[in-house]
Amino acid sequence: MLGFLLLYVGVVLFLNGLWLSGKIEDREIVVINVVSGTVAMLVAFFSVFGAGADAESTRAGSLTLLFATTYFWVAYNRLVAVDGRGLGWFSLFVAITVTPVALRTLATAQTTLDYWMGINWAIWAVVWFMYFLLLALQRPILKATASATLFAGIVTGWVPGFLILEGLL
Repeated sequence: MLGFLLLYVGVVLFLNGLWLSGKIEDREIVVINVVSGTVAMLVAFFSVFGAGADAESTRAGSLTLLFATTYFWVAYNRLVAVDGRGLGWFSLFVAITVTPVALRTLATAQTTLDYWMGINWAIWAVVWFMYFLLLALQRPILKATASATLFAGIVTGWVPGFLILEGLL
């Protein structure tokens, strides 16, 4: 399921980066956030509640649900037109939570995919922290956040997701 999930992480981050750059309208970005949030939520629930669930799959499902929650929250904010401070504070919580995940993944990495995932977690932590700065603290970093989100979509989701689905990674 990793390739499937990463492909949708890639597309939603890529499109959210374009949206933050002003290339997609607010209401239009709702669709991909709901679709990607649903994909992530289903993967998370399957990991936690599926047959053979164990401590590791519960950990993976819990972390995946952080993505789903983020995407649903972005969609919600676009529909009700709020300033996003709540999502900003949630993003700080996530950035703090996934930083040790990145460190642990890198420290225990044995394969190329393991290292790539460790780097992905580090990139995601930075992007979530940027959302905290942009939304909760209202720092003027919209352009940098848009670029980082676009970059993360390509490098952490789209490319590895596609390569995993094609059996190349």
